[in-house]
Amino acid sequence: MREVLAQAAFQLFLERGFERTTVDDIVARAGVGRRSFFRYFPSKEDVVFPDHERCLAEMTEFLAAVDDGDPVGAVCDAARIVLRMYAADPEFSVQRYRLTREVPGLRTYELSVVRRYEQTLAGHLRGRFGADGDGELRAEVIAASVVAAHNNGLRLWLRSGGAGDPEAAVDHALDLVRDVWERPAEPSPALEKQLGRQLEKPVPAGGITAGSGDNEVIVMVAAKGTPMWRVVQQIEAAVGEG
Repeated sequence: MREVLAQAAFQLFLERGFERTTVDDIVARAGVGRRSFFRYFPSKEDVVFPDHERCLAEMTEFLAAVDDGDPVGAVCDAARIVLRMYAADPEFSVQRYRLTREVPGLRTYELSVVRRYEQTLAGHLRGRFGADGDGELRAEVIAASVVAAHNNGLRLWLRSGGAGDPEAAVDHALDLVRDVWERPAEPSPALEKQLGRQLEKPVPAGGITAGSGDNEVIVMVAAKGTPMWRVVQQIEAAVGEG
């Protein structure tokens, strides 16, 4: 019934426009009563996004079961669930994209849907990084980055009319996110120069300190491929011990 109502609604939106279509028009086209409509959709705007509740539930279930060894990779994979939902019905997805571009109210509604995805990803990351201090900040920033990257690739595909493989653009964008948040930390040239003056012996693996008082410097050496969250975690531990 959700599908029948959504199809009837979009037929009318294309014929008459969103603003000129009423709920009564939709149920008449679908051959059901108003009660049936509101059993599935709280409003006319909701019928434009009939699959997002299911997709959000699938994302939540996926994150609850995922291995936390790679939290950034996990939220990137969770974002791909949304991509697959769009790619499953290219014609409908392209029509919806064009409609939301034409109706400001739908654009606002879509942003609220996107925010719910972002909050779901951030909630998972907070559980991994912690909800205090920089843990919450990292969770929010990474979640926002994943959503922005996913949406950039998805909209490239939608603007093309659904031509080609949508996964290629999204994978490329998400790879950039992973490159930023999973790459090992590297000292800046200025820091390397300063350390060269202060350290007289090779730097061992792990965290060390040099100097004293206000001039104390903390150095973090990590193996190639160490996730960014692990590097930051070890730096925070070193600072706390100091």
